[in-house]
Amino acid sequence: MKFKARTIIVFILLTTLFSSCFNEQRNCASYKTGQYSFSTAIAGQIETSLFERFEQYEVEYYKGKQDTSDIRWINDCEYILQKRNPKNRAEEQAVHIKILRTDESGYEFEYKTVGATKTLKGRVNRSEGLE
Repeated sequence: MKFKARTIIVFILLTTLFSSCFNEQRNCASYKTGQYSFSTAIAGQIETSLFERFEQYEVEYYKGKQDTSDIRWINDCEYILQKRNPKNRAEEQAVHIKILRTDESGYEFEYKTVGATKTLKGRVNRSEGLE
């Protein structure tokens, strides 16, 4: 019986040790500024927007139009995005964004409208040029 209990304890310790070695990389601070692209499916088509992020705001370029949103950083990996000049009630709602994983070419994130329960996921890539 003692052998079985020890085996279980050793197994749990080894599992914990090895799983802690595989933490996701998150270097979020390097994404507070820069030029990025984001693609998503809209009505069955892949649409891409380009945006330039500064410390406190970002400017998005989509289908020849420009839109600015203010950023309030909660911590290095989370922020609230709020449109400066919303054109309808949906655009008035702030969006909570949380960076989940980063790499040298971009980051994976989840987002939802503040107060909503449905969370969506996406990926942002570094971009060289804007419209």
